[in-house]
Amino acid sequence: MTLVMSARMQRLLFLGLAGALAATAGCGGSRSSTSISISSGGGGGGGSSSSSNVLAITVNTGPDAGPPNNSPSINTAFASVTVCVPGSTSNCDSINDVLVDTGSSGLRILASALTISLPQQTGAGGNPVVECLPFVDGFTWGPVQNADVTIAGEHAQNLPIQVIGSSKFPSIPGSCSSNGPAENDLKTLGANGILGVGLFAQDCGGGCTISGASNAGFYYTCASSGCSITTEALASQVQNPVALFAADNNGVIVELPAVIGTETSVSGSLIFGIGTQSNNGLGSAAVYTLDPSSGNLTTRFNNTTYQNAAFLDTGSNAIYFLDSTTTGISACKDLTFWYCPNSAQNLSATNQGANGASGTFDFAVGNADTLVSNATVGVANGLAGPNPGTFDWGLPFFFGRKVFTAIEGRNTPGGDGPYVAY
Repeated sequence: MTLVMSARMQRLLFLGLAGALAATAGCGGSRSSTSISISSGGGGGGGSSSSSNVLAITVNTGPDAGPPNNSPSINTAFASVTVCVPGSTSNCDSINDVLVDTGSSGLRILASALTISLPQQTGAGGNPVVECLPFVDGFTWGPVQNADVTIAGEHAQNLPIQVIGSSKFPSIPGSCSSNGPAENDLKTLGANGILGVGLFAQDCGGGCTISGASNAGFYYTCASSGCSITTEALASQVQNPVALFAADNNGVIVELPAVIGTETSVSGSLIFGIGTQSNNGLGSAAVYTLDPSSGNLTTRFNNTTYQNAAFLDTGSNAIYFLDSTTTGISACKDLTFWYCPNSAQNLSATNQGANGASGTFDFAVGNADTLVSNATVGVANGLAGPNPGTFDWGLPFFFGRKVFTAIEGRNTPGGDGPYVAY
């Protein structure tokens, strides 16, 4: 497995962790009325904008908050996309409540959210190509199909996407199911899909183009006798849709309002392109170039250096790091994946890019039992949890700022990607 492959895998793993936490957010005990809605968007996570390169996003409790599952999300950004049969402008579906994720690449839609039939990608022997995407807590399984995709006013033609949970491929090979439980429906995924707009142009890269034991094992060809791991050319892999836009294709900006405590929902924007239009200039944002092989930056926290092992990720619903005993933050007794300090902790960490750019970021860690105690809370600043080995700057990092994500190899006014800037 190459270093680039491990970086992509790493972000997918934390996306899965975020999904698992969202599904259990309602387990914290009694609930109190502490939230105030400042949302101007609907629960569908969609919206309109006067700018063709601006997609409305909404952070709220998500599509699975009500009956029968009653599984509200927390700190999860949703948006809407339109998926069409290639070459058609009328045979289309508008899909709401798609998770916006800067920590992965590629569009993935639940089969249950689609009413149209998309052309199937085929591989060796003319057999259909199916993808297994591993998360830390499970996996998604579904065919790779092609679609014309519209996001705000941007278009990606003939885009390879993953259709999660298609009934046409019910038999999941053991090499995939060994990743844990399947997350192939709304109840287990917590969204109608995933819009991966991260650092990379493809979801796997070189790790899926090679044969033998070194193959990353994302892609399969499925004959009537069963499915087997296959190689997948870069152009055929599930693609970051932004990379296929005709313009505004070098990165994205996530812009969310500041959050103090908890809210019912907040609305923001996903802006396409960096320095390509009047609304997406870098301005005074500091550029943190990333290690080109890992896609990570370095974070120093509490006398620990996460060397090339930190990243910014809207797909994670909290700030995840391993706290030492010196600050006295303990994990929650019930929600052990989050921290529950006796009183709110004000902490700071320093991020450093490969270019030497460095800056300190102050953040709070609150008591998760208190933060998620109300079923109507969809947004919580101060949510954090334990995580050994890496420093995961999840969605709370994005509150109150504009965060740029530049795609690998794409030219921008801040230099070539990959980099993050804020």
